[in-house]
Amino acid sequence: MRHRIGLVLAVIMAGVLFFPGAWGYLRLLRLPVPADQLSNLPAGGGSLLSDHHLLLALAALAGTALLAGLLVMVPRVSPLAAGLPGLVLLGWTALYLVNVRQGVDLIPLRSDPFGAGFEAMLFSGILGAAGLAMIMPMFVPSRWRARQADESDATPEFTPSPDATVVERVPAAQPTRLTPIRATTMAPLPLSPWHDADKPSGPDDPGLP
Repeated sequence: MRHRIGLVLAVIMAGVLFFPGAWGYLRLLRLPVPADQLSNLPAGGGSLLSDHHLLLALAALAGTALLAGLLVMVPRVSPLAAGLPGLVLLGWTALYLVNVRQGVDLIPLRSDPFGAGFEAMLFSGILGAAGLAMIMPMFVPSRWRARQADESDATPEFTPSPDATVVERVPAAQPTRLTPIRATTMAPLPLSPWHDADKPSGPDDPGLP
């Protein structure tokens, strides 16, 4: 599932690179000028903050770079999302090096700012450098393996660490049986001498006169 989504993101990345990315690069492209011709610099050598067209072109180019960076850096994204457009850019650059005319003729919409900007990036080597950076996730093995949380919703098995304290479950104590108390016959206690002395005298008492 990750790689299917990666294919969709690869198509989106290619479209963003060709349309807003190439258009923004063309608007920002300025050839170096001699030191004595400062009037040919962008905004006449002054501040670009007042030029809304250049700011919009810079935002388009920065957004393209941001999207490419996220597809390259985020581990949960399939490497195909950035790798496939990167391979296309490297292949296009290699074709341009071998046969310039054929490499340029394959660029669509060359009469529009999008195709013209893509052609400018091809001439300056931007496409080749971007392609090298975008294929890097394809050489990371962990990017091709789905995480356990993505493959299954099962609760992972808990493995206690060596320092963890293991608490054993002690079975509940059985109720204590009460032994019935048997009736016992108690022997009479011997009478103490003080008992006779305290006994009241009666007519049968030999001690009476």
